[in-house]
Amino acid sequence: MNLTDHFTLEEFLHSQEAARMGRALDPPPEVVANLKRLCVTVLEPLRIALGRPIVVSSGYRPEWLNSLIGGAATSAHMTGRAADIETIGMTPQTLARFIQRQNLPADKVILEFGSWVHCQVSPGTDIAPRRQYLTASRAAGQTQYVEGLA
Repeated sequence: MNLTDHFTLEEFLHSQEAARMGRALDPPPEVVANLKRLCVTVLEPLRIALGRPIVVSSGYRPEWLNSLIGGAATSAHMTGRAADIETIGMTPQTLARFIQRQNLPADKVILEFGSWVHCQVSPGTDIAPRRQYLTASRAAGQTQYVEGLA
């Protein structure tokens, strides 16, 4: 199922952990609607501006999968409002800064551990995006977030 010209629903349903367990990710309609909103408002405009493909490394995570991989209890991935992304030929730092310069209506963009970029939209269409930019790192076994893109 196409969500936009450059993104399919299947890209957001890939999980190595779920595959190992023989479990399919079957999102409810409200999750599909959120994934479509994420693509239409943030990822598709980003893809066009970049002029190159975006790889979704983590998309929708049902609660059981999110818990299994140690995701945050309130993760936007569980409602289809977030995706972790990368692009070929661009460092995650450069990608995060590019997103910021585009001023897309992302609620939150996190440069995570210098390895990928987390993009999410607000909880509802009636809630303005915060356009928050953070950097996540680990210290003493804990994830720490700081304002800005390091």
